Amino acid sequence: MLKKSLQIVILFLFIGCSSTKTKFEDYSFKTKKEKDSYTASYNKALKLWDIPYTEENIKTSYGTAHVIIAGPKNGKDLVLLHGMDASSTMWYPNIKVLAKTHRVYAIDFLMEPNKSVLKDKPLSLEEIVIWYNEIFNHYKLKKFDIVGASRGGWIATLLATQKHNSIDKIVLLSPAQTFKFIDKIGKTSSALMLKLFPSEKKFGKTLNTFSTHPEKISPAYKRQFYLANKYAKSNSSMLKMHPFSDDELKSIQNPVLVLIGDHDVINGEDSVERAQKYLVNSKTKIIKDAGHFLSIDQSKITNTAMIDFLE
Repeated sequence: MLKKSLQIVILFLFIGCSSTKTKFEDYSFKTKKEKDSYTASYNKALKLWDIPYTEENIKTSYGTAHVIIAGPKNGKDLVLLHGMDASSTMWYPNIKVLAKTHRVYAIDFLMEPNKSVLKDKPLSLEEIVIWYNEIFNHYKLKKFDIVGASRGGWIATLLATQKHNSIDKIVLLSPAQTFKFIDKIGKTSSALMLKLFPSEKKFGKTLNTFSTHPEKISPAYKRQFYLANKYAKSNSSMLKMHPFSDDELKSIQNPVLVLIGDHDVINGEDSVERAQKYLVNSKTKIIKDAGHFLSIDQSKITNTAMIDFLE
């Protein structure tokens, strides 16, 4: 019942925000000033990558896809899918390791605050799949690896369940609502309150809930992440994120690595058990002293686990 109530509140928030008429036409932001402020914070956070990279904007059927590319051109292709409202800058603790041997394509999700721009209305699940495949086809990606965090993990799983895909290995970092609904829904209410009534105080509380080591998060990235929650319009895409069925998970024949923090408020032991039971070619690992943001909380351990699996 609590889960349903939370979904209703999120839907109400989405309807309320989306019905507000403004002259500035942008799905994710209400005003140009807010978008400019956010973009400046994005650019500052992206410098945390501290490696050579290029940014490209790809025209698609549903809008402009922003892709950050790094790593050797002859490296195996690797797609990175970030968490909700986190944007591709979130990979700053991991990118140096991942880009040593892989040609990395970090894609900003179209329906969130980042540098991708949605052209019209929110996408259906089918359209989300089409959108990503247009990007994959643009770069001629074949037998590529994919790493998805939180909602990005859910999307990576969605893509892997499609009959015709070119994915090789998959890494899921605390995937949200992939194996089950939110584990500790009461504790995650701080994130909802942040969306409803954004403030620095609520943001700090949310970080403490989702991270065991919020002090490790760069101030530059914190600022960008906060503005994403403060300025961005909410959307209904979270409501479409239902756990995958047993048969859907069984259909994934790829090698899959599932990493979950031992203090994750999104996933618990049941998620690990379902992954082990239904992903036929999977490895699972619980990362100690890590929350939902395990790629930051325990970046060294997470990086080592990912590279050992992908190589």
